[in-house]
Amino acid sequence: MAGQFEGKVALVTGGNSGIGKATALQFAREGARVAISARRAPEGEQVVAEIRDAGGEAVFIQTDVSEPDQVEAMVATTVLTYGGLDYAFNNAGIVLDVGLTHEHTEEDWDSTIDINMKGLWLCMKHEIPEIIKRGGGAIVNDSSGAGLQGGIGRMAYRVSKAGVNVMTRTAALEYGRDNIRVNAVLPGAIHTSILDRMEADTPGISEELLNRMVVGRIGKPEEIAEAVIWLCSDAASFVNGVMLSLDGGTTAGRFYME
Repeated sequence: MAGQFEGKVALVTGGNSGIGKATALQFAREGARVAISARRAPEGEQVVAEIRDAGGEAVFIQTDVSEPDQVEAMVATTVLTYGGLDYAFNNAGIVLDVGLTHEHTEEDWDSTIDINMKGLWLCMKHEIPEIIKRGGGAIVNDSSGAGLQGGIGRMAYRVSKAGVNVMTRTAALEYGRDNIRVNAVLPGAIHTSILDRMEADTPGISEELLNRMVVGRIGKPEEIAEAVIWLCSDAASFVNGVMLSLDGGTTAGRFYME
């Protein structure tokens, strides 16, 4: 498969479904050799099969990003398999359906922070030295508009994504002169299995989210994937430390349906 990333290597965490899967497939279409990691192996192997059936190269590495040894092994396996690392999309994360602040359990808090924030830091910790060896590249972190402001419910999730935003900006400043650009995408309501689970837990939430959407629809995983690909491409060579909201205008301000 030929494309703008021919000869390059991309790592996608949480690449077995939703936004991660769409991004892994798009990297492959653009010619990259793709390492896909996730906790659930069957779905990850299916994404690898799709890429190979289309003529691309991919490998699945089962990984829990909250486990330091597994993250180190994930990056090491990617480099051993393909000879280096040029791009990373740190997408692995969780959204727990917990309510108000006092309703969080310590387990809810620890799980969310360990995966969404500590896990992302662990990924960058091991990815960055390998990207430096290649002379530079790009990292895109998956954040959320929930990390930009307060809101009712899901405090641990909001805090974790605020942390992702700060880590993204910090890494962008630290490694810009190493020719590594670090940016974040902030998806809004997107058709993924997470939204399906939220709907099962809270019937009617999809309609509520739709009513908030200025563009009148929920987003698609492929739309986020296109933004990740652009941020990694030479077309975004002067884009660094940016929080790119991809939410149909939701974070632009309040919107009320008449």
